[in-house]
Amino acid sequence: MTLSRLLPRLLLGLALLAPLGAAPAPRPNVIYFLADDLGWTDVGWHGGNIATPHLDRLAAAGARLEQFYVLPVCSPTRAAFLTGRYPIRHGLQIGVVRPWAQYGLPLSETTLAQELSAAGYHTAIAGKWHLGHFRPEYLPTRRGFQSQYGHYNGALDYFTHQRDGGHDWHRNDRESRDAGYTTVLVGDEAVRVVEAADPAKPFFLYVPFNAPHTPLQAPEECLRRYAHVADPKRRTYSAMVACLDDQVGRVVAALARRGLTERTLIAFSSDNGGPITLGATNGPLRAQKGTVYEGGVRVPAFATWPGVIPAGTVVQAPLHIVDWFPTLRRLAGVTAAPALPLDGRDAWPTITAGAPSPHEAILLNAYPRGGAVRMGDWKLVRNGAIGANDLPDTPATTGKKKGGKRAAPEAETLELFNLAADPGERENLAARHPEIVQRLAARLEAFTREALPPKAEAAPAGFRAPRVWGQTD
Repeated sequence: MTLSRLLPRLLLGLALLAPLGAAPAPRPNVIYFLADDLGWTDVGWHGGNIATPHLDRLAAAGARLEQFYVLPVCSPTRAAFLTGRYPIRHGLQIGVVRPWAQYGLPLSETTLAQELSAAGYHTAIAGKWHLGHFRPEYLPTRRGFQSQYGHYNGALDYFTHQRDGGHDWHRNDRESRDAGYTTVLVGDEAVRVVEAADPAKPFFLYVPFNAPHTPLQAPEECLRRYAHVADPKRRTYSAMVACLDDQVGRVVAALARRGLTERTLIAFSSDNGGPITLGATNGPLRAQKGTVYEGGVRVPAFATWPGVIPAGTVVQAPLHIVDWFPTLRRLAGVTAAPALPLDGRDAWPTITAGAPSPHEAILLNAYPRGGAVRMGDWKLVRNGAIGANDLPDTPATTGKKKGGKRAAPEAETLELFNLAADPGERENLAARHPEIVQRLAARLEAFTREALPPKAEAAPAGFRAPRVWGQTD
């Protein structure tokens, strides 16, 4: 075998062995930007018509993760990211943590922030929590974040910072009355964290934007950029995405001013697919947020670290947001075994050296009588039409919620797709490949048996919001 053919194999072999060795030195700063309800074709690098120049530059400078999976709605994805474990382990696999919920991310879970804080990182969150606030122990500063800024609930008003009449804006888990558009305020805080960073100590900055989730609200200066868009939902949604992109650009500029660009890993994804009835687009992907079809769980994503991740990399191997937990532990130099078994796998060789997916199977969700699993190029969807993931997260004060959960079908439906040939999930191949259906169905059933009962709470009768969410005084 010639050296030219042997060298790539040697490099791949070294990458696969890398988890046994030391993490790159120095340990990177980490910034994770999480958009909320961003559609597959609502970014420039997927051919979208919303201008996202800052995100596009970051994606081009590193690795585009083109088969990156999350959960169908907000809270489950956040739980998966911060624990490296599928939300079936938390009972959070269906729906979001509602404002009145008397539960959250279980206290038995160790968060990524706790792991990195113990490893010597400064840890900060700027944006949306959405993992429980009914008791102080569930708040971000009790879950490993040394600083917190933003809101606990979803779907708050972008200008008044209220949800159902209760104030939902906080600094270090205490009431904050900062005025302004929430996306810009989150950007302000992320810039502040970067500007205050101690160059001798790495930081982990988690920036979960609420944008472009409803309510559809945008500053006038962003709306003017899309005055030509006829559909009012699409116009405002586009302006919200553009505003988010602006804030990402400000944070990147702050890194450059501090001379921290080459010492920082920046990762980005949406928390679920785009809601196509609320201004988003998912292009060729089937369906939307709230489903286990590709339009609900496959999202725009990238990872960028100048000098470490080769620019222009395109990763087609399937990855899941749970993978960031073990990957970042490894890069931070954490060698102790995790407190609980992880579903995530170290994705660093896949991202940096072209290794295959670290997963034999990826669970897309499992809930009573439904779910989906991917194994290789094959994907099985069980009762995908039930729509059992959630109702839209909208304030109770807006009146009766639309949609409603559909009744379970009388008979089980199984759909099998070959995503390599059919990423849009147009052709159900279940009848042609019963042996593959059987193999994937057994795997999905095994996940389902492991799942905790899903948590959910309707608003109590006569529910009234507190003056300030998450505070008892």
